[in-house]
Amino acid sequence: MRRTLLLGTAAAALIALGSYGAGATRNHGGVMRELGLGHLTFGHGRALFDIALTGGIILLIAAWVVLGRELTHGRAHMGVVRRAVLAWSAPLVFCAPILSRDVYSYLMQGAMLRDGFDPYTEGAAVNPGPLLLEVSHDWRNTTTPYGPLHLGIGTLITTVVGDNVSAGLVAYKLVSVAGFALIAYSVPRIASRIGGNPALAVWLGVANPLMLLHMLGGMHNEAVMVGLVCLGLSLCLGARYFTPGIALIALAVSLKATAAIALPFVVWMMYHRYRKPDHGSWAKMGIFVAVGAWSVVLSGFVVNLVTVLTGASWGWLAEISGNSKVVNPLAGPTLVADLVTPFLRLFDDNIAYNTVLAHTRSVATVLMLIGLVATWVVFRPRGAGTNRRAIMGTTAAYAVAFVTNSVTLPWYYASVLATAGTCHPPVVVKKVLVAGSVFVGLAFTGDGNHRLYEAWFLLLAAVASWLAAEWIYPARRGGVRRPSPGPGESPRGPRARGERQSGGPEVTRPR
Repeated sequence: MRRTLLLGTAAAALIALGSYGAGATRNHGGVMRELGLGHLTFGHGRALFDIALTGGIILLIAAWVVLGRELTHGRAHMGVVRRAVLAWSAPLVFCAPILSRDVYSYLMQGAMLRDGFDPYTEGAAVNPGPLLLEVSHDWRNTTTPYGPLHLGIGTLITTVVGDNVSAGLVAYKLVSVAGFALIAYSVPRIASRIGGNPALAVWLGVANPLMLLHMLGGMHNEAVMVGLVCLGLSLCLGARYFTPGIALIALAVSLKATAAIALPFVVWMMYHRYRKPDHGSWAKMGIFVAVGAWSVVLSGFVVNLVTVLTGASWGWLAEISGNSKVVNPLAGPTLVADLVTPFLRLFDDNIAYNTVLAHTRSVATVLMLIGLVATWVVFRPRGAGTNRRAIMGTTAAYAVAFVTNSVTLPWYYASVLATAGTCHPPVVVKKVLVAGSVFVGLAFTGDGNHRLYEAWFLLLAAVASWLAAEWIYPARRGGVRRPSPGPGESPRGPRARGERQSGGPEVTRPR
């Protein structure tokens, strides 16, 4: 396992090195220019940085796949996975922004609120300065869909560092590290409290290249949102009272509205804990209404408090739908439009792609609402496994939301990955998650562009994804091999004597 850990660490170091020449680099200034090496960010120099960055990503994914194989076959344990997270994330703390330029928009939006502008009604172009020069041209006239906590963080940072872009990036890196640390802390605890396998949960939801690359490398605000949601869920599962956990999830909602998807499943947990077998129908209904009302009131109070403290407004509610400029097949409506439009043009050459896309997005929005409600109903309380079902439902609901959303980007799936492994999902689900992680991990370039419409990439990435999933979870005669260790088993399987998996799952009885 030492070689696997070293491979992943070397890969992360290559990514960090390549980020300064082939990542989402500055348009003006930056480390390389300050060192007098700005010429290396163009031409052949940039090509070498790109090789380092791309090669690092491939090697990091390879190390993660090898670790998954070792874990699944009982040759690795929680301690190894934990060391992998530490070793692989450390170099990424020092890398420049990669795979997206969003962090520059985060800084700009904070500066707008600082300077008296409203990011919910005005685009970044109203506030010229050094920060605006780094914002992607696509977003300079676009409002923000993020909540008041997001603006509050950006305002605090830009108030302290001013318009110093480099200092702002360092500050946001610290914010993303804090969010990632919350994820790493909470995920194994969620798994333990619902009878899952913490080692599997951390491998799939923390050591995952998508998490490392986009939460730490890309510095997306999802790191904080997912971290707060995971910590909130962990507290709801293990604490005596639900209020602290709900408050943390509500705090996450004040950063990004999608965090609210977890709250209805917390209501199921509360309802299950407080109802008694001898309660009548009216008593149970009263408990359900009471816990639901409390979660709504508390969440509203927290979001309103954050709004007041940050000096923001409620304008973000009108912007929740986000921007429809982004078109990639990670979003279900876009994928359907990509497949359907060529067929329709066999009958009418005048059919416009954007027209088809508008219709698929409208249909998908309806399907999202239906799917979220259906998921909440399907994963309602059922006996002793209610808490596990609630986490499964949260994961499934996030998946439904992102598959049917009009715009979906790789880091959105952090909410799915963080909790997917905590409840020890079926092998077929783990195969899908592994294949999807490999595929999407390879899809984006250092500067944020993607290869999802390039035939050569689709073929090679599809093959690599399938091979990775089959290699980790190989099929055998008579069915699919059961992964080891399972819940409560040692790293060498159920027959091992005198051993217990370090940090292994602790099966607890739901309250």
